[in-house]
Amino acid sequence: MSLQDATRGTVVLGYVPTGLGDAALDAAITECRRRGAGLLVVNSTRADRTVDPNYAFADDLEQLHATLEASGIEHEVRQFTSSQLASDDVIAAAEETDAELIVIGVRRRSPVGKMLMGSDSQRILLQAECNVLAVKV
Repeated sequence: MSLQDATRGTVVLGYVPTGLGDAALDAAITECRRRGAGLLVVNSTRADRTVDPNYAFADDLEQLHATLEASGIEHEVRQFTSSQLASDDVIAAAEETDAELIVIGVRRRSPVGKMLMGSDSQRILLQAECNVLAVKV
C-alpha cells in the first residue's frame, strides 16, 4: 500500500533490522491504527560505512514488507545511503511529511555510554519537532 493520501496523518518509524526494530515496528503499526495514520519507514546508513548492522538487507526488507502488508495500513519504505546520520534522516522525513509522531527503538545504556558514544535516539528525542515514542526492549 502506498502512503499518498495527504489528508491523513503520518507516523515515521526509524527502522533497524533487529529485535529492537521489530518492537518499534509493532508499536508504530499500533499507533497508525489508533490514529488512522499512514506509516513512513526510514532505514538509512551513511555512505562512508562499508558495513552497518542497522542497514536492512534483502531478507530483512522482505520480512518488513510482509509485516506491513499484513497490517493493512498505508505505508512507504525509504531505504538509502546518506551523507547524514540516520537520526538526521529520520528527523528530515518527519519534517517533510509533517509527521505527528516518530517511533524509535531504544536500548538501555549507562550515562557514561551515552556521553561517550552519542546516540541517534537521543538526537531524535531532543531535536524532533513532533512527539517521539521511544520503545524499550
